[in-house]
Amino acid sequence: MSNQSPRILVVDDEPDIRHLLGEILEDEGYQVSMAENASVAKVLKVSMQPDLILLDIWMPDTDGITLLKEWLAEEKALCPVIMMSGHGSVEAAVEATRLGAFDFLEKPLSLAKLLLIVERALEAGQQNAGLRQPVHIDVEPIGKSAAVARTKDQLKRLAQHDTRVLFMGEAGVGKELFARYLHNNSSHRNGAFVNVAVGSISPENSAVEFFGKEDGHRVYQGLLERANNGTLFLGEIGDMDKETQLRLLSALESSSFLRVGGSEAVNVDVHVVASTRMALDEEVRFGRFRHELYYLLNEVTLTIPPLREHSEDVPALLNFYVDYFVTHEKLAFRRFSMAAQNYLRNYSWRGNVRELKNVVQRLMILGVGEDIELDEVKNALGMMSGDMMTLSSSVPEFFNLPLKEARDHFEKAYLEYHFEKTGGSVAKLSAAVGMERTHLYRKLHSLNIKL
Repeated sequence: MSNQSPRILVVDDEPDIRHLLGEILEDEGYQVSMAENASVAKVLKVSMQPDLILLDIWMPDTDGITLLKEWLAEEKALCPVIMMSGHGSVEAAVEATRLGAFDFLEKPLSLAKLLLIVERALEAGQQNAGLRQPVHIDVEPIGKSAAVARTKDQLKRLAQHDTRVLFMGEAGVGKELFARYLHNNSSHRNGAFVNVAVGSISPENSAVEFFGKEDGHRVYQGLLERANNGTLFLGEIGDMDKETQLRLLSALESSSFLRVGGSEAVNVDVHVVASTRMALDEEVRFGRFRHELYYLLNEVTLTIPPLREHSEDVPALLNFYVDYFVTHEKLAFRRFSMAAQNYLRNYSWRGNVRELKNVVQRLMILGVGEDIELDEVKNALGMMSGDMMTLSSSVPEFFNLPLKEARDHFEKAYLEYHFEKTGGSVAKLSAAVGMERTHLYRKLHSLNIKL
C-alpha cells in the first residue's frame, strides 16, 4: 500500500447505509467510493483498485457471496473483503469466511467494531496475508507438561505417515488445536486446514456442504474440495447423522465424489482427521454410528487429557490468553497475581481450556486495574458456574451495566454454561434451553460464542 490514504469500496444497495459508512470512514481519513449494486462494484473495483472492500450480502442483481466467488476466481491476491448483512445469517457468515472473506459484520453496525475490523483488515492486506482461507492464528498447543510434550511428540511421528487420527477427549480440551498441530507437521501442511463442526450441518444440506453443487455454469465447492491437498477436520464426528455418515464413507473410500447436480467425478487428496467427546465404540455397538466409517477414521486414537490432569500448564495458558486478547481484541493488559494463579492451578476446570479462555476474557473485559487478584477470580468463577447470587455475596458486576449489556452478559454466561453441560452439541443445547436451532445459531453468533 502506498503512503496515500487507504482506498475503501463500500458495496450496499441501501442508500442510508452507504452514506453513513462513507461519512464515518471519510472522517477517519480513508478514501471512500460507493456502489449500489454488483454491476457498479465491478467497475469501481477495476478503476479504483481498493485496499479494502465492504460488501453487502443481499443485493438486487448479484448477491455478495456470488460476487466474492467471482473476484476470488479472477484474482488470487484479492484485497481484504468484509461481508455485511442485516439478516443475521450465520450460514452466510460461515460461507463467506470459508471462501476467504476477512470477517463478517452484522447490521445494525457497531461503530467501534466496524473501525476495529477495518483497521485489522487493512493491516492484513498490507502484509499480503492472503485471503483465500479464513484468517486464523497458528499456535502450538500451550504448555510444557509431560502430557502436552508427549502428545506433541506422538503427533509429530504420526504426521510423517498421514495417519488418520481420531482425537478423543472432553469438551473444551483443545482437540482442534492438536489437529492443527498434526496438519502443520504433515505433508499436507501447505494445503488448507478446513474445520467443520459436524453438528452444525443439517442432514438435508450435508450433500451440498461436503460435495458442493453445480447449477448451470456456477460451481459451489464443498468441504472436501476446499480441503483438497490439505486437511479436513471433522469436529465431534459422533454428532453426524447416519445418512451423512454413509455419503462421507463412500467419498473417503474412493477419494472421489459427484457434486450435487454434477455428472463428472471430482477426485481429491484430503487428509481426514476427526474428534469426539463420545465413546464411539459404544455408539457403534448400539448402531448409532457406522462401524465402517469408525474403522476408516480410527487408524489411531489419541486421547487429549483434561486440563485438571496437567494443571501445571495453567499459568502458561493464562499468560497466553492475556497476550492473545491484548493483541487481537485490543483489551487492556492485566496480570494474574501469584495467589490467583495458584488458585486457578487447583481449580477443577470442568470446561477445560475453553473455560479458562472464557474466564480470562471475562476478567479482562469487566475488571478494573492492572492486577487480577484472588477475590476477583473467585467472583468470576462463581458467575460462570451459574452461582450468580448468594445471600453472602454482593450483586454481580454486570448489574451495574446498562440493561442491554447486562442482558447480553447473562445470556452469554447462560448459554456457555449449558453448551459445556451438553458437551458442545448444538442439537442438545437447543433442546436444553428450549430455542429453535436456527434462532439459536443466530444468538450464538451475535454473542460471539464459538461452535
